[in-house]
Amino acid sequence: MPHSADALIALGGALLVCGLLARSGVRLGLPTVPLFMLAGVVFGPHTGGIDLVGDPHDLELVAKIGLVFLLFYLGLEFSLDQLVSGGRRLLTAASIYLLLNVGGGLVYGFSLGWGTSEALVVAGVVGISSTAIITKLLVETRRLANRETRTILGIAVLEDIFLAFYLALLQPVLGGADGPREAIVGIVTAFAFLVGLGAIARWGAGVVGKLVNTHDEEVVVVVFTGLAIIVAGVAELVGVSDAIGAFMVGLILGATAKAARLRTLTHPLRDAFGAIFFFHFGLTIDPLDVLAVLPEIAVAAVMTILLATTAGVVAARMHDFGRVEAANIGFTVLTRGEFSIILASLAVAAGLDQRIGSLAAGYVLVLAVIGPVLASRSDVFAGLIPAAAVGPHRDRVDEQVLDMDVGTGSLFQLGTELLQITVSPGSQLHGVYAGELRLPSGSTLGLLARDGETHSLEPATQLRTDDVLLVFTRPEQRVAAEKRIMAVHRAGRLAHWRGDHGE
Repeated sequence: MPHSADALIALGGALLVCGLLARSGVRLGLPTVPLFMLAGVVFGPHTGGIDLVGDPHDLELVAKIGLVFLLFYLGLEFSLDQLVSGGRRLLTAASIYLLLNVGGGLVYGFSLGWGTSEALVVAGVVGISSTAIITKLLVETRRLANRETRTILGIAVLEDIFLAFYLALLQPVLGGADGPREAIVGIVTAFAFLVGLGAIARWGAGVVGKLVNTHDEEVVVVVFTGLAIIVAGVAELVGVSDAIGAFMVGLILGATAKAARLRTLTHPLRDAFGAIFFFHFGLTIDPLDVLAVLPEIAVAAVMTILLATTAGVVAARMHDFGRVEAANIGFTVLTRGEFSIILASLAVAAGLDQRIGSLAAGYVLVLAVIGPVLASRSDVFAGLIPAAAVGPHRDRVDEQVLDMDVGTGSLFQLGTELLQITVSPGSQLHGVYAGELRLPSGSTLGLLARDGETHSLEPATQLRTDDVLLVFTRPEQRVAAEKRIMAVHRAGRLAHWRGDHGE
């Protein structure tokens, strides 16, 4: 059979088993990320079962494209202003996270006794989160509009930037640099590349946006796909992560007038190719090698959970968040993935201790399973965080005395006003979950009229075109509620971060 036929069957089979396994797992409430990875392990070359893909390199390019689309989509969802508006607090929170996790990883690396070079690599393996899995988790848990999401993404992006410098600093250890001079050149090159893309995102988005300024969707898809892939490749060429390169392209195009349409067009590409990225990672895991370093993996995983949660609590205190937000931050940035594997593979290729590869593979798989489970149930596990850790009164819910009088009354007598909202064709309210409206305090979701039927309006209700919403609000909050709804109508769930305040 021709090699091209084998490749097509392998790719199609990978997508199929990912979809079927994820479909079964979602019914049990499991996130799809670890399920895609487990599919790679089960149908990979190391388990002795059905060898769907004999050589992981056969899917390497498609997996890289999956990573590009994951990060490109994330860039479309957020603007540069959103990422930098956190200012000093965001930078401090990210620095504390890196200090705790990379520092803890360095101490743990030395405690293993594998050598100084190995300890430096282990620090990166243990200390750097998976931006790809973080992206997927935020989408799956529908927390893109949450107030703590900007902090999570800020940490992830600053981790990526840190990794670019960390890789350059490790080049003498990994044998990729002839001396300090070459390492310094690599650092300067990476920094200049990132600053250049940041400047384009800030001031040149209008010029780049002309490339996708057409009503022909076929042309738009071809152009933005080419931009994302080529910039990701150039980023990797100059020593920056291909992921951060794709993310920066998304930031640039996310500032254009076509951003909403680009998100819609990118969505199916992100899901399909993203599944292959995680499946490909599962293909590289050999269960027998992982079992040999299982105790080391367990210690590393427990340490990371404690340190990531601590960092989440610190970030929550800095931003006046409560325990749920602290848990969301800590558990979402808990996962490890592509960067840990990259570091480990470079170390093994450089002749360092072979156990690093097995440690990284098992450690990443364990956290890729535990992390999404904890993140999807963070509201439950948040109760394990002491209330005093996030500061006083931030989790307190005001008690209300229930009036047991039964009778008729008007909204005026109740001190309430009623807003009626119709989701018109083309409105960005379409596809938004009711909870993502984030109405001001004093405004309450009421009823939903759809297709001639009336339903209670729950936070998990996804709005559709022609829906009619009833929202109750206090008179003093009516104007603020109307502004917020109009902003989401124009700019979608991230209206505030895109600068639309409903004025």
